[in-house]
Amino acid sequence: MRRWTNRRIVVTGGAGFLGSYVVRKLREDGCQDIFVPRSRDYDLRDHDAIIRLYRDAGPSIVIHLAAVVGGIGANRSNPGRFFYDNAIMGIQLMEYARQFGVEKFVAVGTVCAYPKLTPVPFKETNLWDGYPEETNAPYGLAKKMMLVQAQAYREQYGFNAIYLIPVNLYGPGDNFDLETGHVIPALIRKCVEAKENGWRRISLWGDGSPTREFLYALDAAEAIVLATERYDGDLPVNLGSKEEISIRNLAKLIATETGFDGEIEWDTTKPNGQPRRSLDTSRAKDLFGFEAAHRLEDGIRKTVAWFLSNRQKS
Repeated sequence: MRRWTNRRIVVTGGAGFLGSYVVRKLREDGCQDIFVPRSRDYDLRDHDAIIRLYRDAGPSIVIHLAAVVGGIGANRSNPGRFFYDNAIMGIQLMEYARQFGVEKFVAVGTVCAYPKLTPVPFKETNLWDGYPEETNAPYGLAKKMMLVQAQAYREQYGFNAIYLIPVNLYGPGDNFDLETGHVIPALIRKCVEAKENGWRRISLWGDGSPTREFLYALDAAEAIVLATERYDGDLPVNLGSKEEISIRNLAKLIATETGFDGEIEWDTTKPNGQPRRSLDTSRAKDLFGFEAAHRLEDGIRKTVAWFLSNRQKS
C-alpha cells in the first residue's frame, strides 16, 4: 500500500507552478484525496485561516509549497515582506499541523538558505557555515527556519516533519514576468520578444559569471512525492540535477533555443547574486531513490516550446 492510501493530503501552493506538478504526480500515483487551499479562501499568514483549513480538510499529510518568491530584483525590493510572509506561513502551518494531529509535514525550503560562499557542491552539512547571499537572505532564512522548527518538533513532540532543499526550478507553466520571474523564464521571454521585435541587443544583470544548477519542475515533483512516501528522517535533503552552468552560458543556450542571434550585454552595475550554486544530491538518492531525469538542454527546449504556445496566458 502506498503511503497516502486512504489519506487526505493538503498541498499548499498546489495551484501554483511547482504545486500543480506535485498534485498531478500524486494523482498519477493513486492519491485520490487531495485538498488544495486557495489564497482567496485561506490566507496562510492568518492563524485563524490555518485553523479553519485544518478543520475543513482534516489532512493526514501536509506538503507545504506555498511561498512568496521572486528573482534578485523582487528580493531586493521586498526583503521585509519576503521574510515575514514566508516565515509566518511555515511556522503557523507546522504548529497547527502538530496540534491537529497531522501524520506528516513536508517542508520545502530553498537553496537560498545556504551560506553565500558555500563550497561546491553544497552539502547539507554546510547549511550553518555562514550567512546567505545578501540579496535573498531574508527569504532564505525565513524558509530555513522550517528546518529548525521541524527538528525541534521532532525532538520534543515526536512530530514527523521533513525538510527538502530544491535548487532553482524551471519548466512549462513557470512565471515569465520580467519583474518577478526567475532567471530562466525571464531570459526566455527577453530573447523571444527581442527576436520578434527585431531588437539586436538585450541587457542582463551582472557579469554572467555566477553559476547555477536548475531542476526541471517535473523532476522536483517526483522528488517531493518520493520523499513524502519514503523518507521520515530529521536530516535536510538537497534536490538537484547535478548540472552546473554559468549564467553567461545559460543565456547563450536560451538564445540558441529561441533563435535570438543578437548581442547580450551585461549590466555590471547590477548584482550577480551568489557566486556559485550546485548541490551534492547523494543524500536524496540514498534516502529515497531520487535522481533527476531531465537534462538542462532538453528541459529548456520544452520550456521554450511551452512559452511560445502559451505566452498570451503567461
